[in-house]
Amino acid sequence: MARRRSKAREAANGSKAPTEYWSGDVTRHSNALDLEAGVFTWDNPAKIARSLKRSAEQSERRKSSPFRSAMSMLTFYINRAGKDLSNERRKVLEQAKVELRKAFGRTPD
Repeated sequence: MARRRSKAREAANGSKAPTEYWSGDVTRHSNALDLEAGVFTWDNPAKIARSLKRSAEQSERRKSSPFRSAMSMLTFYINRAGKDLSNERRKVLEQAKVELRKAFGRTPD
């Protein structure tokens, strides 16, 4: 019996367009947050954090607290980018996590 290939594997092997990744669709059409266009491409971690906080607080569709929704979306993006994320981008996004914690008053004691 022939094995079926998953969409993710087909996309990774180049037989599907990269726009068909399910993770990209989640980032663009999240049911929890309406993100500003290009928010994860910005170079200012504080600006990314402020935007995520604003989006999370304004959302009426989220299922968790604004902090958890915003942090989840940021972590999701970092994890899905994986090895394709440059060290420089990863540092900016990891710093955005720190800024997001500060914005919500969640800094460690």
